[in-house]
Amino acid sequence: MMNIAVAQSGGPTCAINSSLVGVFKEAIKEPEIDAVFGSVNGIEGIIHNHLVDLKTLIFTNDDMELLRQTPSTVLGSCRYKLPDYNEDDSVYKKILETLKQRQIGAFFYIGGNDSMDTVNKLSEYFRREAADIKVIGIPKTIDNDLCITDHTPGFGSAAKYVAATMQEIVRDSSVYSMPSVTIVEVMGRHAGWLTASSAVLHDLGETAPHLIYVPERSFYVDAFMKDVRQEMAKHKAVIVAVSEGIEVPDVSAPAACAEKNSGGEECEGAAVSYRSGVVDNFGHKYLSGIGKYLEEAVRKEIGCKVRSIELNVMQRCSSHICSRTDIDEAEAVGAAGVRCALSGETGKVMVFRRVNDMPYTIVIETANAANIANNEKFLPDEFITPTGNNICDSALKYFLPLIQGELNIIMDRGIPKHFTIQESVLK
Repeated sequence: MMNIAVAQSGGPTCAINSSLVGVFKEAIKEPEIDAVFGSVNGIEGIIHNHLVDLKTLIFTNDDMELLRQTPSTVLGSCRYKLPDYNEDDSVYKKILETLKQRQIGAFFYIGGNDSMDTVNKLSEYFRREAADIKVIGIPKTIDNDLCITDHTPGFGSAAKYVAATMQEIVRDSSVYSMPSVTIVEVMGRHAGWLTASSAVLHDLGETAPHLIYVPERSFYVDAFMKDVRQEMAKHKAVIVAVSEGIEVPDVSAPAACAEKNSGGEECEGAAVSYRSGVVDNFGHKYLSGIGKYLEEAVRKEIGCKVRSIELNVMQRCSSHICSRTDIDEAEAVGAAGVRCALSGETGKVMVFRRVNDMPYTIVIETANAANIANNEKFLPDEFITPTGNNICDSALKYFLPLIQGELNIIMDRGIPKHFTIQESVLK
């Protein structure tokens, strides 16, 4: 007999609790697993020995279904970067002490790129210390930028929200006779998967979004203005989708450009100052503001009615319009992680391999955490139009299956009901 522990890390999604349900549901079926602990605030809960017995919080199938469709991380999250254990293993000793004290034989970490860094480091450290504790990564991120896996849980629901919201913006923007431009800022630091997914509206016969800009292509304001003017000649209301992570060269830095050019280098300029410059523990910039920046640029250069809309955190946790495919797959990949650990694997991440687009078919496999940690997957070149300002129709067969299906959302007095844990339990 052994106990297991599960934790959630990184940004919230609609599907991360479904993966928690997958781990829990599979674990309670296995006779060799006794307690199922939830670590509060990710790996920090293990470090500080702050765990809760999930069997004292989840009692029935109805509880599991409610938790499955509740957005965000019910156990809390963190952005904690483990140091190199060869340089400082003090925190690793605390983690190992907690796991041994609780008789935990397997640890499951639900998260994105940075969380898989934790999975990789812990599994390597446990091997070095000859500790028989399995460590398995369960993927999640709305950014869809984990390599090796076809897609990540959380992405499909976020993509569905972005496309549906974009469609509503189209309806709202088209009612007036005056020309207008609406710029919709979508999450995506280095990879434009979520912004690109808004192109599924084209499959419904919508012409919008008329322009789509992703970080995988260089962005220039003068080219953007030309694109907008061309679309305004064809459409009364122009809708633009732009990734928060695109960078605009600062053409107001001639001295820097001159210095570069003197050395024969191409001058791309520096990023404009609409970013805060603040970074998290993994060195990632906190982004936002490109939509407002472009709004002001259009107002100044074109002078038409223009607004910018930042979808912000709503695209992560809008469970009222989640994708059933996404939620079901998130649960399945959590359950598969438990089976993987019980088979003796460690240092692995569960991944999806797509077998067919039509009918849509995937299988769940494993990949080494070392090959996923701190790496990013970008939009394929063939998904982006040659002009770099839209998404090819051929890419839609990738996105469309991921947003299919709806849950029978449990409601309470007209509002979606959520599974919550008392704050006193999480303190």
